[in-house]
Amino acid sequence: MAASGVSVGNPRWTYLGPEGTFTEAALRTIPGAEAAEAIPLASVPAALDAVRRGEADTAVVPLENSVEGSVSVTLDELATGEPLVIEREILLPISFALLVRPGTAIEDIKTVSSHSHAQPQVRRWLAANLPDAHWFSSASNADAARLVQEGRYDAALAGEFAAARYGLVPLVTDIHDVEGAVTRFVQVRRPGAVAAPTGADRTSVVAFIVDDHAGALLEILQEFAVRGVNLDHIQSRPTGDGLGHYFFAIEAEGHIGDARVGEALMGLRRVCAAVRFLGSYPRADGVRPQVRRGTSDPEFENAAQWLDRCRRGEV
Repeated sequence: MAASGVSVGNPRWTYLGPEGTFTEAALRTIPGAEAAEAIPLASVPAALDAVRRGEADTAVVPLENSVEGSVSVTLDELATGEPLVIEREILLPISFALLVRPGTAIEDIKTVSSHSHAQPQVRRWLAANLPDAHWFSSASNADAARLVQEGRYDAALAGEFAAARYGLVPLVTDIHDVEGAVTRFVQVRRPGAVAAPTGADRTSVVAFIVDDHAGALLEILQEFAVRGVNLDHIQSRPTGDGLGHYFFAIEAEGHIGDARVGEALMGLRRVCAAVRFLGSYPRADGVRPQVRRGTSDPEFENAAQWLDRCRRGEV
């Protein structure tokens, strides 16, 4: 890795910081994390750009929450700039604690801070328990805890594990509006050889349509549907080039090495202005796709051999 600019010692992993974020908690669950130098950075773009510049081997960033949906800044960053690919996803159960400076009572709390994605996950709790408190957005939940430590806010909604790091105490724990909330994080690296299929994989791409016209989305969906590829997620995002210019972030069941997925991506490339491959990687939930009749690798191979015989006149 020395040629890319990354240190030859312990691997360097960046993540959305500061210390004490849920992103750091997700990073710590990855095999080999104990041997890595974990570097907190102030934003998702900063964490990803460090990998692009060769200053880090990988970055861990949030991608999706089961309550609030996709993390737009991560999608947009992966869709633009120098290409990066996802090599792993991590699912982390999310529950918040109300962190305060020692001696603070709940009636003392007039200001509360958290990351913008956290507030919708605890909106009803805030309305019921702190109806008069003003909420402020911070760069991350751990950054909100740091600002409470500095006296800028009265309380932070963050992971309970962040309390000790910032000299705070958890006044209330296990805060959530929806039981079983989960955030999906991804580990991202520079492009390279794709790991072999595991049988329980996910493939992510970004597709840029040629223009905004009737049936543009249908054209994309058909490339997957006719080959029996189920989509886990699809979301449109503006390209920033003006109204009517969009890209689609797509997650499909299966691996680019699967014939049905590979052919779907080729079809997608034919009908789109551009397609960015964001990786094929193991699903954290281990769910294996249901392969419809006629869409397995042997059936694709059999069809290709038949076509070859026809072309040679062996009919």
